[in-house]
Amino acid sequence: MQSTGLLPADAIDAALDALRRFRALCDILHVRRIWAIATAACRDARNGRAFIGEAERICRTTITILSGKREAHLTALGVVSGIHKPDGIVGDLGGGSLELVDVHGSRVRSGTFYAVGGTWRALARLHMWQTGYPFHVMHNYRISAREAQEFSRLVHHVDTETLSKIEVVNAARRPLLAYAALVMENLVRTIKPKQVVISVLGVREGLLYSMLNQRERARDPLISAAADLNVLRSRSPGHGEELIAWTDRLIASSGLEESSDERRLRHAACLLGDIGWRAHPDYRGEQSMNIIAHGAFVAIDHPGRAYLALSVYFRHAGLSEEELSPRLRELATTRMLDRARVLGAAMRVAYILTAGQSGVLPETPMQVKRGKLILKLSGSYGELASDRLAGRVRQLARLIGREPSIEA
Repeated sequence: MQSTGLLPADAIDAALDALRRFRALCDILHVRRIWAIATAACRDARNGRAFIGEAERICRTTITILSGKREAHLTALGVVSGIHKPDGIVGDLGGGSLELVDVHGSRVRSGTFYAVGGTWRALARLHMWQTGYPFHVMHNYRISAREAQEFSRLVHHVDTETLSKIEVVNAARRPLLAYAALVMENLVRTIKPKQVVISVLGVREGLLYSMLNQRERARDPLISAAADLNVLRSRSPGHGEELIAWTDRLIASSGLEESSDERRLRHAACLLGDIGWRAHPDYRGEQSMNIIAHGAFVAIDHPGRAYLALSVYFRHAGLSEEELSPRLRELATTRMLDRARVLGAAMRVAYILTAGQSGVLPETPMQVKRGKLILKLSGSYGELASDRLAGRVRQLARLIGREPSIEA
């Protein structure tokens, strides 16, 4: 299109065929309303309006052609909807344009560059494989600014077919890698971010986000997703909510420092603690870990995913690292691993105490008092005391450097 000013005929035919299929699927699903948008290529091409007219006939709805400013705004909202506390510049590299927008005031140099678009995702996927990255989740993949610049320079200076693992990039994307790399190198040099972050959420998700009311926008997408999975897969969803409050009291009394971001992750882990209970006991830890590590969560970085997965793994499989996935272990910092072990140990006490049922934890608090970790079992709950429960309390007490005690 940049050469002729026209959308290519073969691309038009492929797009219209796809839209016919999508319209048929919408009819099968009894979809009542469709929001349809078009971006830079349709905006700029001389035959763009004719293509839109035929597309509207097929889709049976009006298609809005976004202005460059509106496209950039919606892309930024897509990043806001899927990145926790974004701060920096969003850049959406499409087929015919590059939109840039600041998502947090004017603090550009201290922030981040958020890369949106399929070609940049392809570039990041190649980097992921070239460096042997232990995780294949693309959203929130982070590269230091220096590494992004050096890798981009490599890609646009060499024949990409000579790069190892080039097969992980779709063949249609490979000819575009050099262009994306050249743009990336110059953007990093110009705006000087600390890091580059890949966002798989962009203009479409931004459109959906723009339709939410302020209350919905204010919800934490990670906590919301964890709460939904808790309802779908746990024995007693209320138990997960109670576990949050129970561990809140434990951590507050323990003397362990906890940032607001760490507290947020702990709350999400509590909601996910019982999602693997239907699996065979020997595999609950492994299955839970895989579901969490590779789940479609947003608003969480890769180390945060590792923390959630490890916490629930320790809850099921015990605190040993002997059978722990080294790929996940690579993603977690020492502090995160320690905190995951503490939370896993606390959950091991909670679940043997409650069998995953709500109503027990509020009546059986566990807190640090007078230098001791004390589990209080008052009234009829005293009958829950056992050697196995005492062993798990001792295990947790050792981790936080306290003496254990069960008061029945």
